[in-house]
Amino acid sequence: MDQQTQKLRLNALIALVVGSMIGGGIFSLPQNIAEHSAGGAVLIGWAITAVGMLALAFVFQTLANRKPELDSGVYAYAKAGFGDYMGFSSAWGYWISAWMGNVGYFVLLFSTLGFFIPAFGHGNTPLAIGCASLLLWGVHFLVMRGIKEAAFINQLTTIAKLVPIVMFIVLAGVAFKADIFTMDFWGEQTPALGSVMDQVRNMMLVTVFVFIGIEGASVYSGRAERRSDVGKATVIGFLGVLALLVMVSVLSLGIMTQPELAKLQNPSMAGVLKHVVGEWGAILISIGLAISLLGALLSWALLCAEILFATAKDKTMPAFLKKENANRVPVNALWLTNVMIQVFLLITLVSAGNYTTLIYLASSMILVPYLWSAAYSVLLCVRGETYERASRRRIKDFLVGAVALIYAVWLLYAAGPKYLLLSALLYAPGIVFFAKAKHEQGQVLFKHWEKVIFAGVVVAALVAAYGLYSGALTL
Repeated sequence: MDQQTQKLRLNALIALVVGSMIGGGIFSLPQNIAEHSAGGAVLIGWAITAVGMLALAFVFQTLANRKPELDSGVYAYAKAGFGDYMGFSSAWGYWISAWMGNVGYFVLLFSTLGFFIPAFGHGNTPLAIGCASLLLWGVHFLVMRGIKEAAFINQLTTIAKLVPIVMFIVLAGVAFKADIFTMDFWGEQTPALGSVMDQVRNMMLVTVFVFIGIEGASVYSGRAERRSDVGKATVIGFLGVLALLVMVSVLSLGIMTQPELAKLQNPSMAGVLKHVVGEWGAILISIGLAISLLGALLSWALLCAEILFATAKDKTMPAFLKKENANRVPVNALWLTNVMIQVFLLITLVSAGNYTTLIYLASSMILVPYLWSAAYSVLLCVRGETYERASRRRIKDFLVGAVALIYAVWLLYAAGPKYLLLSALLYAPGIVFFAKAKHEQGQVLFKHWEKVIFAGVVVAALVAAYGLYSGALTL
């Protein structure tokens, strides 16, 4: 197939960004947010998230324009700025975050279908996992037909899933009551929420998860028809999704109280709309969620395969992952991704972990790639690389990059020790792939400072393993 036929235009890139970010998270947002925060803390949390994520969006836009030769986004920036192991770790963490989010999406999808078919239960019954597995491999073979064909289908599902969300916002806007929203505004009557700072910190991983995918266009920069479209798609997609997320969470707090929202079963948007218009509202949201998740599963199947393929092309990952089929789809990368999803779907049959645990862990895994991307943007400004000396643009980009970096560090703090330790447990095994790639090139495994970083990862992983064994840590 002619490579030009695989080039993606601005609308396709925007759909990839929006389709990646709007998955199951927005449909569970009212409960996920209210579980941790009252109205005042929600507004503060969204303000911090808006500034931090917008800074990250501008970072990806800036790096796409200033480093056009880095065609695979988040991982490439970490490698260019901080060496092979940091680049590999970013790619590995991003990949795990992506497919683990897909596992969560499968569980949520069939939990939602349990509204119509009780045998699906909470999405982790044998029947639900069996059907999820069939769907997984259906998506697999659809993506095998070609990147452009799958991207086109993603555009259709992106449009389709926005309809019930917009309807929810309109109906919730009409039903919104200010006195309900301001009731116990700072959560003082609910001591379990903690201080306002605790409430803001505890909602952060939820907001990170719903924005995972903001870098989607950057991952596909090598396939963009016009390089300038990558940055445009990132910012346009982010602003649109931000508006939807804030309205869904804030309007819900003006319809039901924080304790009522916190007790809802997910997808909690269905419970909120049922409260407003009756049973048909819950049905509408359930159907919308099913469409949304199908589109998100497709988006992330594409992104997972692409990140492994890109890392294999520049020898960060083993060479077998860069194999493509006749439709220019990275088949081995796709197979590895979906086998891992299948394994973890089976684990959900016996694990006590739930959808929330999966999204928190997926969010934690994405923090390292975001951190190093922001750090690389700052590094370029400090070095003056690609900038004229003392230019205004350099100062502006430095400030934006610094805000993004501070936000990324704040997210690490918000994640807390539990999810950081569990993340280390998933980062550590990646050394097998890194070592194989280095062996293929006849290179030494680590530089001196990389040994120290890897040793820290191993220690944290051992602590996590012992914690799981002793019961001090739980999934």
